[in-house]
Amino acid sequence: MRKMKFIASLLLLLAGTALFAAETGTIVGKITGEDKLSLAGANVFIREMNIGTATDQNGEFRLSLVPVGEHEITVSYIGYKTKNIKTVVLKDQIHEVNSVMQAGVLVGSEVLVVGERLQGQAKALNQQKTNANITNVVSADQIGRFPDSNVGDALKRIPAISVNYDQGEARFVNIRGTEPRLNSVMINGERVPSAEAEIRSVQVDLIPAEAIQTIEVHKAVTPDMDADAIGGSVNLITRGAPNDLRISGTLGSGYNFLSEKPMMVGSFVLANRFLDNKLGVVASASYHDHKLGSDNTEGSWDDFDGVISPEEWEVREYQLRRLRKSFTTALDYRLAPTHTLYLKGIYNHRNDWENRYRLRIRDISEPDENGIVSVETLVRQTKAGLDNDENDNARLEDQRTSSFQLSGDHLFAKKFKFNWSTSYAKASEERPNERYIGWELNAEDNPILFRMDGSNLENPYFTPVNASDVALSNFELDELTEEYQFTEEIDLASRFDLSFPLTETGLYSNSLKFGAKYRIKDKERDNNFFEYSPVEGIEVFSDLASDDQTNPDFLAGDYEIGRFTTKEALGQLDLNNSALFEKEDAPGEYAADNYTATEKVTAGYIQLNQRLGEKLSVIAGVRVEQTKVDYEGNEFIEEDADGNENIVSPTIGNDDYTNILPGLHATYKFDDLTNIRFAWTNTIARPSYYDLVPFRNIGGITEELEIGNPALEPTTSMNFDLMAEHYFEIVGILSAGLFYKDLSDFIYVYAEDDYVDPVSGQTYDEFFQPRNGASASLLGFEFAVQRRLDFLTSVLNNVNFYSNYTFTSSSADNPNLNDQVEGNEDIDLPGTAPHTLNTALTYDDGQLVLGLSFNYTSAYIDPDEMDLTPGLERYYDSVRYLDLNGSYAFTKQIRFYFEANNLLNQPLRYYAGKSNRTYQAEYYNRRMSAGMKFDF
Repeated sequence: MRKMKFIASLLLLLAGTALFAAETGTIVGKITGEDKLSLAGANVFIREMNIGTATDQNGEFRLSLVPVGEHEITVSYIGYKTKNIKTVVLKDQIHEVNSVMQAGVLVGSEVLVVGERLQGQAKALNQQKTNANITNVVSADQIGRFPDSNVGDALKRIPAISVNYDQGEARFVNIRGTEPRLNSVMINGERVPSAEAEIRSVQVDLIPAEAIQTIEVHKAVTPDMDADAIGGSVNLITRGAPNDLRISGTLGSGYNFLSEKPMMVGSFVLANRFLDNKLGVVASASYHDHKLGSDNTEGSWDDFDGVISPEEWEVREYQLRRLRKSFTTALDYRLAPTHTLYLKGIYNHRNDWENRYRLRIRDISEPDENGIVSVETLVRQTKAGLDNDENDNARLEDQRTSSFQLSGDHLFAKKFKFNWSTSYAKASEERPNERYIGWELNAEDNPILFRMDGSNLENPYFTPVNASDVALSNFELDELTEEYQFTEEIDLASRFDLSFPLTETGLYSNSLKFGAKYRIKDKERDNNFFEYSPVEGIEVFSDLASDDQTNPDFLAGDYEIGRFTTKEALGQLDLNNSALFEKEDAPGEYAADNYTATEKVTAGYIQLNQRLGEKLSVIAGVRVEQTKVDYEGNEFIEEDADGNENIVSPTIGNDDYTNILPGLHATYKFDDLTNIRFAWTNTIARPSYYDLVPFRNIGGITEELEIGNPALEPTTSMNFDLMAEHYFEIVGILSAGLFYKDLSDFIYVYAEDDYVDPVSGQTYDEFFQPRNGASASLLGFEFAVQRRLDFLTSVLNNVNFYSNYTFTSSSADNPNLNDQVEGNEDIDLPGTAPHTLNTALTYDDGQLVLGLSFNYTSAYIDPDEMDLTPGLERYYDSVRYLDLNGSYAFTKQIRFYFEANNLLNQPLRYYAGKSNRTYQAEYYNRRMSAGMKFDF
């Protein structure tokens, strides 16, 4: 650290003596389009001085230490006419040069007009081209080209990205073959806290696409960025104020073909500038009310003397309502041409009301030669919630995220750029009064016979030989419970960045940048769980209502699941009436899950930006991150050796570690439209929250021991990237790249039978604990092309082609280090899909827009539930999504749109080892929407 301080001081001294000796001034300005919206990533260059920069996210630029005299500034932007502006620089003066760019490209002797929708794509590509690192950038206009209602669905269109789904919507993000835990999601440059109780992964389906102005995916982070991004980081930039009044919005409706119910969507944006354009204000709101559902089957498999067959099968019917609301606001105030303050905020709220009816067929025998199996247990379970205005007889999952940031950009003494920010972010999940009632038919002494149709193991059917054997009247109460779940995470962060030129002009200009950041995170989970039973002698279920939930159009198969307690009947039970029910606390269901945690991260970096001639530029630097964690959990003992039951004792744990993370980025510009990029980076992924909790969960006297591990180290990765990209003036890109990742301290769940606990000396039948130790590597290739087919006939030159493909090959040590499983040495890295493909064709003549898009991701090992039994590894199956959308402009300001999603009725599916052994298959059917969009 002392050596770094000495070098920085020496460089600062040398820079100061050289720069202050010259007579210079400063040029500032803003580049906008004809629509008065900012153009980020525009090239601003004084060729005779070899001084240049790119506009920031707000379309603003600064050229410091420009020699006095007359200069010609060249502004270039893909999809727009290049513009030359003459200005005179005076000594120690700040000169403001603003420019409005005109859309259009010179092709031969003609100017080819670039439509409004392509202008949005041009903004993203310009920013991507001028960024110093390997990134993909998507603008709000480009998001609108696809029928994507939330950020997750928009992200799946980006090269080398795949997503995990929940109820048909994209929820978690995988970047370059790495699972969500190894990536990060940010809003306006700050990490988003997770509403999930056990993991760091952010639910991006919480955030509507309309709330975001730009999506940046950083695939190789620079030293001035947070290092917790092994696969990469996603930065969601909320809307900023334009240069004039803007009013826009959407109003529409739709239809879900599974629930056969409508949906309502709406959004509104209002923005303007005040006080002689010093103050910019933008506010937006969005609303999405969707009644949906899913048809589901799930199973577990066993080896019956070499015959793989189901040992348990479930049929589930889900009925949901998902209400998403989002609000954003942003203010920027220009104190002076070189001093601007920003205040940004976003609030997202999603309520999920869910009812579930589940039939469980358990303890299934091996089928005989006639396909007959015996079943020892059947369970019919209803999930619902309290009968009140909040729960509405359904399980309510109330998730909220918010992020607020105050920041400033300043230029001092003509050359010192000082940026700072402080932020507050919060995420929470609350599930109040979640109720379950289950009825069990125990046929252990006289098993029920079922006929199993195993001709298609993807969807085996079980039909009772005698239907009267499975009537609800034969069942007895198995469970009646109510639980409350609460998770909350709060992040506070502050940072500063200081940069200054060492040599401002010439082919070997350079600058030095350094900064620091401090972040403190508080996380807690506070659940409880109660079991109820009728007071002896009181009959409370004699008239409990039930319904037949058999659906003739059940998408997961032709199942007759029978009668279940209705959601209204369960919600209206007066469980807290002691005259009717006995209430018992069940700490075994929650005590070991509850915890509180504090995580503090202190980071600093130094970074040199160096030009090496006309074509080559380099970024070199190092980042240091120091992490301290403190956790409080619980030990739960179901029953000790003395017969004592449900024993709960507090536990504590802590750890601290430091990571030194050097990085090198190089960009070689063959010409203004062609780049070759190389990056060597070192990144980390901190352990999941619950893995660090010092909990101990002891089931039975000697049955099972599960413990946490507060001493876990973060997973680290050394990354190499090589990328070539060529941009088309007519708006498009052709790119190809290689990437390699060498991961260490990969976190896995260690399992051991007949484990001797060193704490108690007790031997347990089964033992589980997250540990470090496994290593993995990943090699990949990505290719992307976007191009307007302007070289075709007059009709087809309005067609735009978009496609990208990613291939990854990975290898990981088998995390079962105690060799209890044989024949399964190296495995694919969990969460890594070998193939990802996106393709889209869009027709756009300025008035009529039609688009067809296809998304494919191949199967991969599920990183969350990894069964290492040979042939039964849990795989997330391949997905194929086909979507259609279009619009028609009645005027320049008013447009009709329509969208059709999941035209192939793609299910969420997991399988066991081989694709024909279904673990889970969940169908959502198609959905369509239409409405009006306006923009004034």
